[in-house]
Amino acid sequence: MEDSVDRHLARWRGKAPFDERVEAIVTRMRFLVKHLAHTKETALAEVGAQDYEFETLHRLVARGGTATPSELAADLLLSPAGMTGRLDTLERAELVRRVRSTQDRRRVDVELTTKGQDLWMAAMTVHAEAEASIIGALTPADQTLLDTLLKRLLLRAESTR
Repeated sequence: MEDSVDRHLARWRGKAPFDERVEAIVTRMRFLVKHLAHTKETALAEVGAQDYEFETLHRLVARGGTATPSELAADLLLSPAGMTGRLDTLERAELVRRVRSTQDRRRVDVELTTKGQDLWMAAMTVHAEAEASIIGALTPADQTLLDTLLKRLLLRAESTR
C-alpha cells in the first residue's frame, strides 16, 4: 500500500542527494507529527478550548494545580507581560484564579479552578482517544518496539545538541 511519503520519494528520486531510506523515515516522522498536531487541534475544538488555554492548564496540572506566574511563563517560554495577558484571559473565563500567598503578600499563585480542570480533562480524553486510534494500527509488541527505536533516536539527537 502506498502512502504520501512513497509519492514524495518518487517525485524526488534522482533529483535530490539523499539516502532514500533516511528520507522516508524522517519524512514519515514529520508527517505523523503533523497528523498528531491536527488531532490535538480537533480535540480542543471539540471541547471548545484554545491551544493556549490547554497548554497553560496542562502546565498547571503538571505542577499539581498551582504555580506562580513566573513558573508558568518559564514553562511556556513566555515573557512576563505575555503571561500576565494570558492569565487575565484565563481568569475572566474562570479557568484559573490568582491567589495571594498568606505567608508573603507579594507572592501570587495561579490556581486551577474546577472549570479549568474539567476543560483540561475533557481535552485530554478526546486527544488521548485520537492518539490511541493512530497508534492502534500497531500491535502492542510493535508499539513497544517503536517506542524503543524512537527513544534511541531521541537520545542520539539530544546528545548532539
